[in-house]
Amino acid sequence: MTALLRLTATELRLFGREPMEWGFSLVLPPLLLVILGLVPAFGEPQDGLGGRRVIDLYAPIIVAVGVTALALLTLPQRFATYREKRILRRMRVTPVGPARMLGAQLLLCLLLSAATTTVVLMVALLAFGVPLPLHAPAYLLAYLLCVAAMLSLGLLVASLAPTGTAAGAIGTVLFFPLLFLGGLWITRQSMDGMLLTISDFSPLGASVAALQDATAGSGLQPLHVLVLLGWTAVCGGLAARFFRWE
Repeated sequence: MTALLRLTATELRLFGREPMEWGFSLVLPPLLLVILGLVPAFGEPQDGLGGRRVIDLYAPIIVAVGVTALALLTLPQRFATYREKRILRRMRVTPVGPARMLGAQLLLCLLLSAATTTVVLMVALLAFGVPLPLHAPAYLLAYLLCVAAMLSLGLLVASLAPTGTAAGAIGTVLFFPLLFLGGLWITRQSMDGMLLTISDFSPLGASVAALQDATAGSGLQPLHVLVLLGWTAVCGGLAARFFRWE
């Protein structure tokens, strides 16, 4: 086992000791889907949705919410806390090196988000009859673009926040507006005008749109791909510019 994998396994054990972190990241998304799925009106086909049900729209939204929870509520706080406690500084003089810590955190988030996505899709299919994505390659691409954009935003928060507490607060402040723009409270199909445009250009709105398109069987719209690549490039570049190991 390489040093990166051993470090990732250690971080996974530490993650398991934090109920708040795994509760928000792993339990909240499928629980939220179950709550929404139990709303009777959400299970009825809607003419305005082309015969689809509201719960069919929510499965991709919940997948994106799971990725966002890991990226904004877990990653920034853990990394900023490590820097605050000078753990990263001490790792610079060890063979492990702080860069592997960054790689381990990103790999951990990717693995956890993949696990959450799998659970959400299975719960949606088995409990509420939501079909699996019809365009699997497009769905996988949309998912990876969503992960890249949201993790880049999380790393930017981690790079700017002075403490772990501040990183948690900033991540929480960003989390809820992004959920709104992603359609958690008002689906994107109910948005119009300026609100829909803002949603299209937000990382979570573009992610949800791309996941919903792939779920319905169509390819990704270039606008949403470019938006997600743009957020990844800008946030990733700024995070690299301002990141401090100590």
